Amino acid sequence: MRNLINTVLVLPALFIPGLLVAGSVVDTAHNLSATGPGTVTATAEDKICEFCHTPHQSSSTLPLWNRNASAAAYVPYSSSTAIAAPGQPTGGSLLCLSCHDGTIALGELISRPGVVPMSGGVVTMPAGGGLIGTDLTHDHPISFAYTGTLAGLNGELLTPAALPPSVKLDASGQLQCTSCHDAHSDDFGAFLVMPNTGSQLCTTCHQKTGWLQTSHSQSGATWNNQLPDPWPNSTLVTVSENACGSCHQSHAVTGGPRLLNHATEEDNCLACHNANVAAKDIAADFNKAFAHGIADTTGVHDPVEPAVVDTRHVECADCHNPHATQSTRSAGDTPANVRGVNLAGAEVSAAMNTYEICLRCHGDSPNQPQARTPRQHDQSNMRLKIQPGNPSFHAIGSVGRNTNVPSLIGSLTEQSILDCTDCHNSNSAAGVGGTGPEGPHGSAFEPILARNYVTTDNTPESAANYALCYSCHSRGRILADTSFTYHDKHIRDEDTPCNVCHDPHGISSTQGNATNNSHLINFDTSVVFPNQNGDLRFIDEGDERGSCDLNCHGENHVNENYQL
Repeated sequence: MRNLINTVLVLPALFIPGLLVAGSVVDTAHNLSATGPGTVTATAEDKICEFCHTPHQSSSTLPLWNRNASAAAYVPYSSSTAIAAPGQPTGGSLLCLSCHDGTIALGELISRPGVVPMSGGVVTMPAGGGLIGTDLTHDHPISFAYTGTLAGLNGELLTPAALPPSVKLDASGQLQCTSCHDAHSDDFGAFLVMPNTGSQLCTTCHQKTGWLQTSHSQSGATWNNQLPDPWPNSTLVTVSENACGSCHQSHAVTGGPRLLNHATEEDNCLACHNANVAAKDIAADFNKAFAHGIADTTGVHDPVEPAVVDTRHVECADCHNPHATQSTRSAGDTPANVRGVNLAGAEVSAAMNTYEICLRCHGDSPNQPQARTPRQHDQSNMRLKIQPGNPSFHAIGSVGRNTNVPSLIGSLTEQSILDCTDCHNSNSAAGVGGTGPEGPHGSAFEPILARNYVTTDNTPESAANYALCYSCHSRGRILADTSFTYHDKHIRDEDTPCNVCHDPHGISSTQGNATNNSHLINFDTSVVFPNQNGDLRFIDEGDERGSCDLNCHGENHVNENYQL
């Protein structure tokens, strides 16, 4: 059916014994005669082409069609990301569905008064890969006008004029089953019009931004044969060979919109990223005590949802673009074509910094998780906490305000800019001496921290308990009081955690000020209370000088001064 004229011309030859050649329909499952090689064949009928075509008294449908069209009402494919709006099947697709929708007997032919009996008592298309059914929501869309306008609106489709000769639209410019399938030839498997190793056929139309550079199109990783099989419907063996097929199928998928292999979103990623294909076991991180809750919701995420997430959820695709992501990132690399929110609260189509991805959920989104620490200035919006104009903030979105931080270690300076993943990461990542994956998927330390950071009051000081802080700030210098006269007294003598005085992300300028909230000072109000005068404050009196008015651990501070 790929070329209607050629099909008609070939038909007489196919009816002549001795002219049937290897590679023709004779050698395929579409040979439904008693001599056919497939699992569905007639009991005695030896005519091959008659199951689809007849030279006389055919229907008005080309090419000499020998089957009645189905009267079924089909449910067409739809999704929030689809620009085309397929309706009821037309043209060549309707011809294919006269068998493949399972509503008409395979042996019901216009040229025959009765129904040709099929072996094994089969009447209609049996269950399996060949049965499409009438619900087309789980199948690649068909019977829509594939136009240059559509390609332009989509932005990631090849124009009709640029399609290869093997991929044909019908006479009305619609994409049909016959655009991808040639019913007379199974040379490439699944009756495809061209090979699809490496998703060659898929990418003739779909030109996903960044795809050619992504690890999903280049990786030679193979399945280690540990169940479950990530590619149960494929005979291809590497990630790059399966390509699109690693996550998508064209027909009878369970994932509905976007034709995903699995209805549960994260299963499409974790089928490989469980160390059975990908080198790192991300699935194991999601099973740790503290993890992003990808299993908490199903069907909530939508690719066209606002960048600021309105309904609280998290899926892999909120942070990763599977069509453009790369397996490794070097320091300073930007995320690969992932949406984000910048410090001004505006959507960016391609995030330039990791924090812009994090701010999709941890910025202006409603239903933020409750703060782990009750603060004097309580704020759950991280976008407001890391603003460059704040009285103090960890240097995520810009260089920090403090020009004198003597406790910094290694290559860190007051000009260094941090990444969210410097603190929020797997506790088994390479950066902390492990062999696990990078990224804030899950950790043994709350809240998804690369290292331990105990916030409970009366915690004995140790390198292990405050490992996160000491990964940037020298433990020796902190306990030697190089930046604050009473660090050692508070941390070791009083067993006061860093978190009691310091808010690690920052203090919003709408709530705090440079006098009372420099150096990330924002007291934990479950530990620190107003003094006898009702005052609860820190006063910055210059470089390494200040005073406190508060009550902590039963000690009343009234203008308690310190100076190095």
